[in-house]
Amino acid sequence: MKKLLNTLFVTLPDVYLSLDGDNIVLLKEQEKLGRLPLHNLESVVAFGYTGASPALMGYCAERNISIVFLTMNGRFLARVVGSSKGNVVLRKKQCLVSDDEVLSARIARNFIIGKIYNHKWILERMTRDYPLRIDVSEFKAASQQLSSIMVKIRQCEDLDQLRGLEGQAALAYNQRFNQMILQQQEDFYFHTRSRRPPLDNVNAMLSLAYTLLSNDTASALEGVGLDAYIGFLHRDRPGRASLALDMMEELRGIYADKFVLSMINKKVMNKEDFVRKENGAVIMTDDGRKKFLKAWQTKKQEKITHPYLGEKISWGLVPHAQALLLARHLRNDLDEYPPFLWK
Repeated sequence: MKKLLNTLFVTLPDVYLSLDGDNIVLLKEQEKLGRLPLHNLESVVAFGYTGASPALMGYCAERNISIVFLTMNGRFLARVVGSSKGNVVLRKKQCLVSDDEVLSARIARNFIIGKIYNHKWILERMTRDYPLRIDVSEFKAASQQLSSIMVKIRQCEDLDQLRGLEGQAALAYNQRFNQMILQQQEDFYFHTRSRRPPLDNVNAMLSLAYTLLSNDTASALEGVGLDAYIGFLHRDRPGRASLALDMMEELRGIYADKFVLSMINKKVMNKEDFVRKENGAVIMTDDGRKKFLKAWQTKKQEKITHPYLGEKISWGLVPHAQALLLARHLRNDLDEYPPFLWK
């Protein structure tokens, strides 16, 4: 199993990234801010307008260290990766499946079953752990609705119908999300998903968590020789890592949503960590972003037992494990792609 290394987050704007030997050097106005060995890193994520030297980009590309550029509020801009690796036969099979909507739906439905299953058990855990803080009957009804939708999805071979069922399930889950916010309810609330820009503190955190998860998933897919841009549920669109968006669906709730809720309910994040812009957009402050990213790195190191593989791995390796299972399915080593079902 792949070793989980560190991600370097560069949160200061206008920092230039350069190469010195086997080290990455952070410069701002010719002043050296830091120097780190690259062999300890698996990715570099830079916020704000940040330059990087061609030598550094070439070095990282050769060693499968991704460099990701985001805006200061976490919106994806670009990702620098090296040449495609892996078996060309695997990528050709991926393209053939993507071109066939029925075959695409058979894989995509397992992504969505994983997503809905995990959402269902998030709701069930809330009824078990906080029966006096939530409307238990409402949560149980939503859980039952998700179970019914999963039965329909299991036989679905039409992508449009699959998207419709996924939308119904997402609505049932999202309508209960605000009740799962148990602390700081005056400052943290969720009414609907808003992005580009996020319009409240919760959506600002969700957007950043999804961006980080998408980058990790794209890196995992490229690492096993798949093309992160050729998807099954999300169809081809220039510049969009469609397969990464597909595979992260099953991890959105159990990985990103639960992380955001814990940051609120444990009072790690507070209202001082956010600012509202004139256009209504809500973004994190520099200090808030640093707290969020530090906790995200800690989360990635937590150990779990993978429900399908039965191996003890860190949360940060879950996208790599799922990418490997998807590659095995496309090579016909597995009859179906096994989604990540966490309970």
